Amino acid sequence: MERDGQLELYDRLAARLKEAHSRVRSPHIPQSARVPLTRRLLVITAASKHDLAGAERRLERLMADIDEGRFSAAAGDVRMDGTP
Repeated sequence: MERDGQLELYDRLAARLKEAHSRVRSPHIPQSARVPLTRRLLVITAASKHDLAGAERRLERLMADIDEGRFSAAAGDVRMDGTP
């Protein structure tokens, strides 16, 4: 039974990762924020190979940041409108 739960979690996480990648490529995301967001997604993707539940929590935080317009850039925080 636990295996079935893991498969469901894997499927849900895979769908959310796909959605997150699409959102990061969105024209609404400032160019200065795309690289850091992409790096975060790559880290989450790598973590998902070892810790599905932890990766899902990290992805939820990332998606919340995107939804709320909080982007982390190398030069500091950037909002959806591109202002620091």
